[in-house]
Amino acid sequence: MVRNSLSSRYFCWHLLVAIFCLGAALVQAQELDRSLGEQVVMMPDQGAGKPALEVTVFKPTGTGPFPVVVFNHGREESDANLQSRARPLVFAKEFVLHGYAVVVPMMPGFSKSKGQDISVGCSFYRNGQRQAANVRRVLSWLETQRWADVSNNAVMGQSYGGLVTLAYGMDPHPGTKLLVNFAGGLKNESCPQWEQTLIQGLGAYGQHTRLPSLWFYGTNDSYFPPHVHHAAFDRYTKAGGKAVLYGIGNFADDAHFLIVYPEGLPLWRDKVMNAMRMHGLPVPKLRVLPASLMVLTDVPTPATTGFAKINEINKVPMLSAKGRESYANWLRERPPKAFAVDPATGAYGFSTGGPRVNARALAYCQEYARSECRLYAVNHEVVWIAK
Repeated sequence: MVRNSLSSRYFCWHLLVAIFCLGAALVQAQELDRSLGEQVVMMPDQGAGKPALEVTVFKPTGTGPFPVVVFNHGREESDANLQSRARPLVFAKEFVLHGYAVVVPMMPGFSKSKGQDISVGCSFYRNGQRQAANVRRVLSWLETQRWADVSNNAVMGQSYGGLVTLAYGMDPHPGTKLLVNFAGGLKNESCPQWEQTLIQGLGAYGQHTRLPSLWFYGTNDSYFPPHVHHAAFDRYTKAGGKAVLYGIGNFADDAHFLIVYPEGLPLWRDKVMNAMRMHGLPVPKLRVLPASLMVLTDVPTPATTGFAKINEINKVPMLSAKGRESYANWLRERPPKAFAVDPATGAYGFSTGGPRVNARALAYCQEYARSECRLYAVNHEVVWIAK
């Protein structure tokens, strides 16, 4: 389960946010992010309890074939069919920039996927095992897609999706080389001794799994506190599972939502990328996270300048065709938001939602710039000063 917030003043969103929006709110009606090659497809019905699944795909530019990361989403407390399409933008961006296609299937009964929700009940072990069969189906389907290099894939998941990822490891696709579990589990307080049942279920997966896995949990995880994830990890490894547990300590108001915001990237990105490289997955040289993403205060918003109207896309300095498209998409986003440009090279960066949008936009821009980036627009106003 994921809340689209970083501090208490943002947590009021969580009842409205999809289970895994990772940086975007109310995504049902939102435009697809073309800068990430986002598209939504329906994986065909295969009969015999194998329903059609709604699948979101993020791809790099080009025809591929691209190595693949399959991401398994979590679940909200509401009915599965009311849950919005999972759309992990912050997560997807990192892997697309590294040349990966990110594939996010909605589980049966969730959003527009057909079939019945099977994530209820008290047999957590069996629950994850049944969902894992659908992950295997997705990878078999990807074998038919020319853009996908299924011989090089990793499977990852958050919350309920983390449990499903570990269950999948018992019967993986031959091209899967790494599992990553972000705060995995399933919380059902109506089940007697649910924490112990979860510990036993997660631990039992290790007996039949030979793939390496990374586990990320925080001290202030409101769903699975340290005594739960430590006990589950111990059972998993003692049963024969090959895993590394990364304790991230306290993160924001709730470590369960580590990968919602860019601020969480330093805690998991390099560890995951290094493990992918170690286990034979193609990963280019790591980018260095800009220091400005780590500051706790935002950059002040400059005064409105009247340089151009906010929707005059051709007035934005030095933008390429792709940059103009990104700016047009940014215009459709709700505030808070910011767009930054390097006028010397046309590099750009933008941010939407959450805290410190100005600093984040400048940081993203500076990753690709060769000179200093400056804010072009904030919310609905142009703040650019021509020099």
